[in-house]
Amino acid sequence: MADTLLALSGLSKRFGDVLALDDLTLDVSRGEVVGLLGPNGAGKTTAIRLALGLAVPTAGSVRLFGRSPREAAARAGLGYLPGELALDPRLDGHAMLALNARLHAPGDAPPDATRVGELCERLGLSHADLSRPVRDDSSGTRQKLGLVAAWQHDPELLLLDEPTNALDPLVREAVFELLREAAAAGKAVLHSSHVLSEVDRSCNSVAVLRGGRLVERGSVSELRRRLTRHMLVRFRGAPPVAALSAAGAVILERDGARLVLQVAGALDPLLAVLASHPVDELAFPEPDLSAAFAHWYGDAAREARS
Repeated sequence: MADTLLALSGLSKRFGDVLALDDLTLDVSRGEVVGLLGPNGAGKTTAIRLALGLAVPTAGSVRLFGRSPREAAARAGLGYLPGELALDPRLDGHAMLALNARLHAPGDAPPDATRVGELCERLGLSHADLSRPVRDDSSGTRQKLGLVAAWQHDPELLLLDEPTNALDPLVREAVFELLREAAAAGKAVLHSSHVLSEVDRSCNSVAVLRGGRLVERGSVSELRRRLTRHMLVRFRGAPPVAALSAAGAVILERDGARLVLQVAGALDPLLAVLASHPVDELAFPEPDLSAAFAHWYGDAAREARS
């Protein structure tokens, strides 16, 4: 499919006796910001390195813009931020960005100076920051340089490993905005994270790794809909307990006319019950990814204890 910029198929990677990635199949398409979610050791960085051709899979295949990632032409139009960013400590920021621009694949257009300046401004890189040797930079400033280097040539596909590491809240907001703009412009992004709130805010799609295996894949809205949610409702009269149960709700708590319900699946039957009985109070908070994460990794913890 022309809109698929990155395709991982049956991807596995062993390091000696350790199976770091196990049969991962994942596509990243235009307009998507895919959050690769999981704790440290889940296989996120391994997946990104395989996607780039920086490591050879034990099994499976990678197609980057329809080509092998080891072809130079496949890396044209690609922006990459590694999780462990290594910069030449002798260079200043200006020289580092210029060097990075020269190292890109032959098919990449040279970065536009105006674009580079705008990126630096949005990420809070001052002229003083860019004029200072990298060895004297803070970890946050180095991360900003890495982000500008990944974005400066306006890539079609961005692979970002923990892009908000060491950044302050205001700069994180700028990164989220850049991610949203990339998706709106028809670009594609795959970025790894273990910070649930950031993935929830910055991504429109999520892939969850656990022990090297893909355990969940879908849009953020789809994953929320599949989660068990809690609803607080206070009826004006006696609660219609039988009707609520018939609609699929489970009563977790009851205090007179006040109920806490566990809700899963389709909402229409439950909403029909509520519409036919007077209600004084109703709260139905939107679940965030922390609830999903507890579900996915709670299963693993229970399996380990059994």
